[in-house]
Amino acid sequence: MSGIQDLQLVDDYLAGDDESLRVLIERYTNLIFAFVSRYVRDEDSVEDVVQEVFIKMWKNLGNFDRTKSFKVWLYVIAKNTALDFLKKKRIINFSTVDDEKIFEIEDVRPLPDEILHSTNEAHILKTALKKLPANYSEILLFYYRDGFNFREISELIGKPLNTVKSLHFRALKMLKKLLSK
Repeated sequence: MSGIQDLQLVDDYLAGDDESLRVLIERYTNLIFAFVSRYVRDEDSVEDVVQEVFIKMWKNLGNFDRTKSFKVWLYVIAKNTALDFLKKKRIINFSTVDDEKIFEIEDVRPLPDEILHSTNEAHILKTALKKLPANYSEILLFYYRDGFNFREISELIGKPLNTVKSLHFRALKMLKKLLSK
């Protein structure tokens, strides 16, 4: 079932195939966990929020607009659920950059100098991203790390497409300036 598209899995679940829901949840659990972790720092709370995200997804699958991206829809649920959790806890974390590694080293056996260089670059990039305003770093992470396109980011954050493109351009410009120092 791994090659089946999200929309087909939603349709199959709504037609009575419970296995399709399990596949959807498995497909997105790690992604949603990492995404929610950007907002909620406590791992136990992250697990609770992620569970709530999938409960909301399950309850609202019948209302999902099939003209939209399922992934974006699920991320909007995750973002709103995380923000609701933070409001209840009165802990609002404005930074969306976390301490996880931004770039993974693809080579299974890198040379020691490659490891040092890559680790140093990732640290420099992570530090620069933390210096950006939260809305700029959020756009860059959605685009480069999470793989969303501008239209999906627009839906996700609720801003017009041209605003997202403009924020992306300004964020890259600011990041370039920070990295050149």
